Amino acid sequence: MWKTLPATVSLIALNGIIFLSVDHLLPAGNVLALRLPLYFPLNDNFGIWQFVTHMFMHGSLSHLFLNMFGLYSFGAILERVWGAKRFLIFYFAAGIGAAVIYTAVHYVDFNRAMEQLRSSGLSVEEINQTLQNAQVSHVATDAQVKLLKKLYLTVNIPMVGASGAIYGILTAFGILFPNAKLSLIFLPVPVAAKFFIPALLLLDLFSGVTGFSIFGGGIAHFAHVGGALIGFLLMLLWRKDISVYPQQPSF
Repeated sequence: MWKTLPATVSLIALNGIIFLSVDHLLPAGNVLALRLPLYFPLNDNFGIWQFVTHMFMHGSLSHLFLNMFGLYSFGAILERVWGAKRFLIFYFAAGIGAAVIYTAVHYVDFNRAMEQLRSSGLSVEEINQTLQNAQVSHVATDAQVKLLKKLYLTVNIPMVGASGAIYGILTAFGILFPNAKLSLIFLPVPVAAKFFIPALLLLDLFSGVTGFSIFGGGIAHFAHVGGALIGFLLMLLWRKDISVYPQQPSF
């Protein structure tokens, strides 16, 4: 397996090692936990390298397992089709692009909320106080409190996980193998990738815009959509070099 899947196996191994390190089973866990996640640019812990390193951080064992399962299930196929070099270029482009889009969306949302709060009468000092120590002014209205909490979470809760890159891989898989049958635990009926993947992306987009998610909270939906978008654009760029396989992948 190592000879045929060097990139996929290496990525899975590195994700596992970092997860163990952060979980304090190996040295340097505290440093990695602070420096690797992707923070909002206004957070003091933000670093430009985090657009890459967040892809190797996961919040829980289940989070790690789901992403690595997706990486092995779909990434292994793409690596066999493309080779390790092109696969790695695609993987990191999708993951970094997902992080950039996620940050851009939140930056626009942050500025919009800031403008609403300032227009409603709160001072910059009062807003910054909440962002720094989560203390809300006693004179704030319910609507202001809701916006202040949203800003606090945006600035102080980092984004972790390889999901953006995985969604890029999933998009590429759907383009290469449109008739492959896919299913989820809560949707056990197999559906062709050309229908399944767009439906999954629309669900993520809906959740990102409305805030309602059937998968629960704490999910970076716009990173998923961003990774898929970058993956789609790369497939367009590479369209002269790729082939579409009408049958189920078999390796």
